[in-house]
Amino acid sequence: MMPKSKYEIIYLKLKQRIEALEYEYQDLLPSENTLVQEFECSRNTIRRAIQTLAADGYVQSLHGKGVRIIYQPNQHSQFLLNGIESFSEACKRNSIPQYTKVILFSEQVVDEKLSHKTGLQEGKEIYYIQRVRYIDHIPLIVDHNYFLKDIVSHLTKEIAEQSIYDYLENHLGVSITTTKRVITVEPATENDETNLELHGCNCVAVVSGMTYNADGVMFEYTQSRHSPSRFEFHEVAQRRSAPSLTIKTMNKSL
Repeated sequence: MMPKSKYEIIYLKLKQRIEALEYEYQDLLPSENTLVQEFECSRNTIRRAIQTLAADGYVQSLHGKGVRIIYQPNQHSQFLLNGIESFSEACKRNSIPQYTKVILFSEQVVDEKLSHKTGLQEGKEIYYIQRVRYIDHIPLIVDHNYFLKDIVSHLTKEIAEQSIYDYLENHLGVSITTTKRVITVEPATENDETNLELHGCNCVAVVSGMTYNADGVMFEYTQSRHSPSRFEFHEVAQRRSAPSLTIKTMNKSL
């Protein structure tokens, strides 16, 4: 298991307190001095943890006042666009009951067609997995996962029914750093109609993601096909102040 840095530990503890409503919506976090004393760390470490909370939409810094809680529990399946979060982590954050069924677990070699589709290198050995994701006991997502075997080693169906990211980070020591996503709407396939509760819809929301490790190697391509009935993605954005313009007048000697 890879040790977490001090700021990550503080970030997770504060995040858990906010989600547990120990700090309620619109409350202020304890002062910087109080947090420095509690966690026995530097101000910069506290500030980095708070910056991460702000980037995730949990808090907002108020100049001269402190740090305000802006997190509100969401009753729907709330997934984040601006972070790397597993399905189980997202459901846990939102206190949503969930479980996963693996309907296909196989080993393949990437051919030209699959390489073109996924971006994975031709000739590489992979795990190809299909998983149905249940939220509140309703089948709402089908995941088509492609993982490089030389990075996601010794993967099993049992691990895939829990959390592959937990296995990667805490058992294999893989650092998951970057994901690029594309969201589209596509006609429902026969596979979608068989495995998802579509309520008569003839299309699904599709999130395709390419994920990279700390070495810049793309080790995963996943296509998540969502029932439209509870498809909801959230992104936290911050408006940057426009840079001020300085106009200089230059005198020219004639």
